[in-house]
Amino acid sequence: MKLATYSTPGDATRRVGIVRDDEIVPLAGNGIEGDMTSLLEAGIDNDAIEAATTGKSGLPLSSVTLHAPVPLPGKILAIGLNYGDHIAETGFEKPEFQMWFNKQRNCANGPYADINLPVVSDKLDYEAELCLVIGKRCKHVPTERAHEVIGGYFCGNDVSVRDWQLRVPTFQIGKSFDTHGPMGPWLVTPDEVGDPHDLDILATVNGEQRQKSNTRHLIFNCFDAIAHLSKSCTLDVGDVLFMGTPGGVGVAMKPPSFMKVGDVVRVEIEKLGYIENTVVAENDETIIG
Repeated sequence: MKLATYSTPGDATRRVGIVRDDEIVPLAGNGIEGDMTSLLEAGIDNDAIEAATTGKSGLPLSSVTLHAPVPLPGKILAIGLNYGDHIAETGFEKPEFQMWFNKQRNCANGPYADINLPVVSDKLDYEAELCLVIGKRCKHVPTERAHEVIGGYFCGNDVSVRDWQLRVPTFQIGKSFDTHGPMGPWLVTPDEVGDPHDLDILATVNGEQRQKSNTRHLIFNCFDAIAHLSKSCTLDVGDVLFMGTPGGVGVAMKPPSFMKVGDVVRVEIEKLGYIENTVVAENDETIIG
């Protein structure tokens, strides 16, 4: 099942719908209310959603704006150095332990929304990543039960401002610029994905292939991640995990190749669809209040 957060022209209200082919059928008005986090908290009931929406009229996908499946996650956590070829191209050592950092939630962005080239940097880079969303509040989850707490999967781009990222060891600021967390295009439920550790993943810039891999090459997989993180902090419904990027990032090219205004970056993952974002110049207007 594919569930998307969307809005319609002239109405900024964000609603959830089920995606079928090239249409989206609203859940609200068909007996299922609430945003994506509310649905996850209640437990996504595939049978109830199918029964409530089968035969109901939908909207053309081309007529709506899709937003991040969870528009404002409580936490966005991302793992670094989680593919061997990415480790090799960066020159870092293979980590003994999982290396997590925060992306501030203000970076959450829609699957086809613009991403900003910051006023303060021209070192803008892409990172194609598998994302998962927590579907059940959890703590101290053993690896063999981690699949029970996953609400769904989607594509992500861990957009990175490399000079700001590498100034400090935590990475956080360079990973958290506004608009630098595109996600989507929709949440795909685990039953439809099957094995999340056997999905082709691809990134292109202006149609040129930059990254190509498969999630089987993750060093620490999705279940390892949940088991590890939940030893430290409670994972809440709606929290999003970015699972790391394969080799092929712009900063590792010779010479480095950073994104510029007008570039179109696309991240595509098997069974999940794709997100595609255009780079625009950031507005440098001062905002207070």
